[in-house]
Amino acid sequence: MANPTKWTIDRAHSEITFAVRHLMISNVKGAFTIFDASIHTTGKDFMTAEIDLWIDTGSISTGDVARDEHLRSADFFDVETHKQISFVGSTIGESDRTGNRELWGELTMKGITKNVKLTVQFGGIVRDPWGNEKAGFTISGKFNRSDWGLVWNATMETGGLLVSDEISILCELELTNVGQAPELMVLETIVPV
Repeated sequence: MANPTKWTIDRAHSEITFAVRHLMISNVKGAFTIFDASIHTTGKDFMTAEIDLWIDTGSISTGDVARDEHLRSADFFDVETHKQISFVGSTIGESDRTGNRELWGELTMKGITKNVKLTVQFGGIVRDPWGNEKAGFTISGKFNRSDWGLVWNATMETGGLLVSDEISILCELELTNVGQAPELMVLETIVPV
């Protein structure tokens, strides 16, 4: 039986982003800049992955200071009361003909937990030049923000809404295997004779 392997997120090579329709004619994009996860697999089999991810809601960034402050307020994420978003992964499905897999788990925002389905694309496992084993994933999904109590909106003169209910998320994650000691690269020093 394979040993359990622990993986951590390489934050320098990972991002969690989102997009929402604004005025129903364009997308506004943003990101959460502080996040981490505890991920365990049996050996290197990600079909067995146990995932516990958290995101600091106060780290939201859309490139506009006033908008970011509004998103941190009680109208949206209410970061004073709800400091984290969490995702606990429970099931990873078999690969479809395009190589995508379904990832099911519990997403918690503003104290509300709901089961969600995400799409996972596995980029592979490689060893970097420093001997660290890395695994890469692209994770995407869509959900309605109102399901988690994010209901603030405004009506335009034309009758449409300022911000759409549907949110698209895109995560690029690079994981580092920390469950086994990385092989150390041996550098030979050439000493002149």
